[in-house]
Amino acid sequence: MPDKNVYLDYNATTPLRPEVAEAMKLDLDVYANASSMHEAGRRARARVEEARAQVAALVGIHSDPERIIFTSGGSESNNTVFAIMFHLGRKSGRKGIVTTAIEHPCVLNAALWLKEEGFPVTFLGVDEYGMVNMDEFRSAVGQDTLLVSVMAANNEIGTIQDIAAMAEYAHAQGAYFHTDATQAVGKIDVDVLAWKVDYLTMSCHKLYGPKGVGALYLKKGAPLEPLIRGGHQEHGFRAGTYNNIGILGFGIAARLARSELVLYGTRMLQLRSKLRDGIIATIPKVRVNGHPSNVLPNTLNVSFPGAEGEAILLYLDLAGIRVSTGSACASGSLDPSHVLMATGVGPELAHGSIRFSLGRDTTEADIDYVLDVLPKAIARLRSMSTIEA
Repeated sequence: MPDKNVYLDYNATTPLRPEVAEAMKLDLDVYANASSMHEAGRRARARVEEARAQVAALVGIHSDPERIIFTSGGSESNNTVFAIMFHLGRKSGRKGIVTTAIEHPCVLNAALWLKEEGFPVTFLGVDEYGMVNMDEFRSAVGQDTLLVSVMAANNEIGTIQDIAAMAEYAHAQGAYFHTDATQAVGKIDVDVLAWKVDYLTMSCHKLYGPKGVGALYLKKGAPLEPLIRGGHQEHGFRAGTYNNIGILGFGIAARLARSELVLYGTRMLQLRSKLRDGIIATIPKVRVNGHPSNVLPNTLNVSFPGAEGEAILLYLDLAGIRVSTGSACASGSLDPSHVLMATGVGPELAHGSIRFSLGRDTTEADIDYVLDVLPKAIARLRSMSTIEA
């Protein structure tokens, strides 16, 4: 095994920040049920509410933190929104769902579930950069549309959508708007009040916090139907004993992410540019996927014609470099990336793509090491391949 450990898969998950881990250790004695009325329970509840305010501040809410509902993560938050629409559509008869072809699998599969239940679903295509065409968007969203769900920033290629413009148009048609901002929160400025979305999804483990905890932002007046029924937690909207320690960690991670947002974005963009320019300069015939400017500062997706993605991943892994061939949630599939296919990248090229996602622990030395190892890996794999570069 190599001595190097260069982790460049931060979009899949992030390590627990030392500050978060330490804060969680100090709060291990906050074990009481946050719904209990005794002193220990009140102390636990106070810490949960402090964390709620910290998470709310991260997405631009400073006066009404109760708009934040804690969940087990992004998938639960997304499924909750689609479950709300299921109940609402059955009552109102308005059932149109509009989403995109490049959403996270939990949104795509939730939309397919509604389609099976008789809800008309439109999956919008994207251009070569992964951007939704606004003319096509306006044509798809009409008076019969119940929900529009568009990812704020794509997890594979990093493309950032114009959520504010989409939400404004959806509302003009009487539709609700949801955005899966799991990859955007903590990386770019996310302001639910400026965007005017009805629902927004986030997940703590993308923010250097613990796994198993996430949140759903709910605009005041937007309908909510519980996905998990039971007790009175979260005002009856999400039953289950509070995950005290996870929620406390979420709050600390959110506070740190908010305080470092500008510095993080600047530093990530510099490192991403160095990696991108280095790859283009040292490896012939590559394709950089995603939008050239409307892109997450930490995300770089590159296709290498004549080299197979999983072979690249394994070669780099042997050298101590951890990357991804796409979404971690789809890693069990042999199908080419649905995101890249939607942008017009063919199956062979999609299979030869690598996602580099940088993070707060990434250094210039890490990038230099990748730029030393990667060109040799691609040259060797291309020399053994029957696919033309």
